Amino acid sequence: MSAHRSTKTYITFINITAAFYAAVMFVLFPACSGKDKNLAEAITERDSLPSMRSLGVTTLISDSGITRYKIITEEWTVFDKKNPPYWAFEKGVYLEKFDSLFRIDASIKADTAYYYEKKKLWELRSNVSIRNLKGDKFDTELLFWDEKKEEIYSDKYIRIEQEDKTITGYGFESNQELTEYQIRNTTGIFTVEDNSVTTNTTPKDSISSDSTQVQPQRIQPIRKR
Repeated sequence: MSAHRSTKTYITFINITAAFYAAVMFVLFPACSGKDKNLAEAITERDSLPSMRSLGVTTLISDSGITRYKIITEEWTVFDKKNPPYWAFEKGVYLEKFDSLFRIDASIKADTAYYYEKKKLWELRSNVSIRNLKGDKFDTELLFWDEKKEEIYSDKYIRIEQEDKTITGYGFESNQELTEYQIRNTTGIFTVEDNSVTTNTTPKDSISSDSTQVQPQRIQPIRKR
């Protein structure tokens, strides 16, 4: 009789313990899930924040011990946790690009710029203006400068002012010194001497890289003294 009562008490104790454990897990599990969610949100928020923010910057950028260009900007932010990581210049940027002898061979201005450090790729946006060593001026709304491939390109409308003429068109490719370049689809050539205008009447929306035969506009490389 005593043994039967002891067994019943033991079983009752196990049932109470199991019920208590289940109740505790029911309460704690949502709390743990909430903590994990908050932690994930905190990590995501941290990754979206810049690791560096500098104001009123004038600095020289070097690569492999060689000074490549000078940056002047109102605000410079670095997002090294993003994928891909990049530098942002969202309040305007001015660049001076140097040759191997530390001479300026191009100057660049843009309202907004992003630099993808791992790719060594510049993305320049809005009121992009470049001037090469000869004085030719290039204006567009979007331009890419690939340092690895040593080329500059765009698929947007571009206007090039040379000493004797102005050329307009869509699609642009150049070496990074801007001494040899071409417009894929020329839409106008405005000659300075006689004010004459030669235009391509193909509508903008119908222009494509293979729909119009284009004679590249090239400049011979400038001989360095």
